[in-house]
Amino acid sequence: MNDCLFCKIIAGEIPSAKVYEDEHVYAFRDINPQAPTHILVVPKEHIGSAAELTEENSAAARCLVAAAKIAEREALTGGYRIVSNVGSDAGQTVKHLHFHILGGKRLDDTMA
Repeated sequence: MNDCLFCKIIAGEIPSAKVYEDEHVYAFRDINPQAPTHILVVPKEHIGSAAELTEENSAAARCLVAAAKIAEREALTGGYRIVSNVGSDAGQTVKHLHFHILGGKRLDDTMA
C-alpha cells in the first residue's frame, strides 16, 4: 500500500532499526518501547490485521517463527510476550499486520 507506514519501512523509504529480515518477514525495534526489548515483526506482504488472515495465508506463522528466532537472538531466556492488536479499540494504530515482541523484564500480569 502506498500510504502504509510499515510498507514504507520494509521498502527502506523510512529508516528503522532492523533486527531481522528474510524473504517474507521484516522485524525492527519499536520507536516507543513498552519494555526493554520491544520489537515489531511484520510480514512483507501487506495484510491489514489478523482479522484479514485466511487459511491459505501463512503470514502469521512465518512471523511467529521469526519471533522465536529473534527472541533467542535477543536472549529473552526468562520469557517474552507476543501481542497483535486488531482494530482501533484494541490499540492498532498501523493497519498492517504486526506482532509485538515484549521482554527483557518481568512483565505485568494484566493485558489491559
